[in-house]
Amino acid sequence: MIEGSCHCGAVRWRFEGEPDGATACNCTVCRRYGVLWAYDYENEGIKISGETKFYARGQAIEFHFCPACACVAFWRAKKTDEQGRRRIAVNLRLAEPQAVAEIPIDHFDGLDTFDDLPRDGRCVKDYWF
Repeated sequence: MIEGSCHCGAVRWRFEGEPDGATACNCTVCRRYGVLWAYDYENEGIKISGETKFYARGQAIEFHFCPACACVAFWRAKKTDEQGRRRIAVNLRLAEPQAVAEIPIDHFDGLDTFDDLPRDGRCVKDYWF
């Protein structure tokens, strides 16, 4: 299990298990936020607590942040899938560094091709500085 929180502690998340990877996306939003995402489904592998505000990007997803300290905590799909589940991704940068350091980085080209790109051998600890 991995836990994360915003800077002031008002918004928290818990990721059950270990993510397969941490996604670095270069879309127009993610590159500005500087986030690293770990994906699952709301109230299944990921649990959220605390009140958030959100920025809706198009018709697909909402980026949720703490209204007090403004840390981006997670994104959530606006719609559920066919099974009634809602996709969600937490920002691994809100976890303690040692808890996520060895998770490999996955690259997603959200700017041009919308394709997953090959891993390059880096992990989260390589992105701290």
